[in-house]
Amino acid sequence: MKKTLKNCILSLSILVACSCAAFADGNAFTPLNFSDNNYSQPIKTSAVSTQPVSVQSTKTTINSDEPAGNAKMQNAIIQLDNAQVDVRNELLNYKSKYSDVDAQYTAVKAERKALDKQIKSLEKRIKKIDKQKENIRKNMI
Repeated sequence: MKKTLKNCILSLSILVACSCAAFADGNAFTPLNFSDNNYSQPIKTSAVSTQPVSVQSTKTTINSDEPAGNAKMQNAIIQLDNAQVDVRNELLNYKSKYSDVDAQYTAVKAERKALDKQIKSLEKRIKKIDKQKENIRKNMI
């Protein structure tokens, strides 16, 4: 009973904590060139009136109240994008150098292994020849 109650309370608290993000105000993120003043109010017309309806002309202009940091922020983003491209290019250069060095390493490793086999085979032949010489000396005496 207590375990079920604890699990229920824990689940409810997690649900409440996660739902806070869903019920948030929504003003946390605004795109760089977004302003509520750029959009006009809907035109109200009445179908009951007999007088001609006057249409209000609304102008959508770029708001002069635009924060001064927007241009700087966009410039900073562009600079970060350029820096990211530079770093990726540098990474590609290092990867190509690494693959070249790795290829050289594997080639040298294979050559070393082949030479090691040749050395061992020659050492075995020398030992075999030494044994044959000893056998011949024993047979001579």
